[in-house]
Amino acid sequence: MKIDNNNLTIGIISDTHSHVDERIITLINTCDYAIHAGDICGEAVLNAMQPKTGQIFVVAGNNDPYCHESGSLANEISLQLPKGKISIEHGHEHGRSKPSHSSMREKHADSRLVVYGHTHKQLVDDTALPWIINPGAAGLIRNHGGPSCLILHCDHDDWRVEMIRFENSE
Repeated sequence: MKIDNNNLTIGIISDTHSHVDERIITLINTCDYAIHAGDICGEAVLNAMQPKTGQIFVVAGNNDPYCHESGSLANEISLQLPKGKISIEHGHEHGRSKPSHSSMREKHADSRLVVYGHTHKQLVDDTALPWIINPGAAGLIRNHGGPSCLILHCDHDDWRVEMIRFENSE
């Protein structure tokens, strides 16, 4: 998929497991585009996401084949932006509990950024190219202190990743 806009925001979530926190939905819906890096486990999650352009880029997670609505999702997709490529996958094929960033960098060497999920742990590894980022869990399951997401701010040559975490609701 090609995106021609040089100045945009992309809301990035993963691991909702059929529930996404409303605060994250509110935030995602202020972005131009949205990415879900797998383990959606329910069409209602995607229906709640309404980024400004209406475009949501989605890959299957390791639990999605068991959800009938998610059975036809790609395992991997890429977005071509004017200043670089974003590769998106769930990440479970690079190691179960701690996916290998070097393996992802090797596989996606032509990318500027790799988005993955699976671990439910938010991180931004910008120590080398491509950057490796994980939004953490946007739902209730294993969210490590609260639902989280990432916002990618693309302003011409400058790309910046904002890490967001909300406290768990009582």
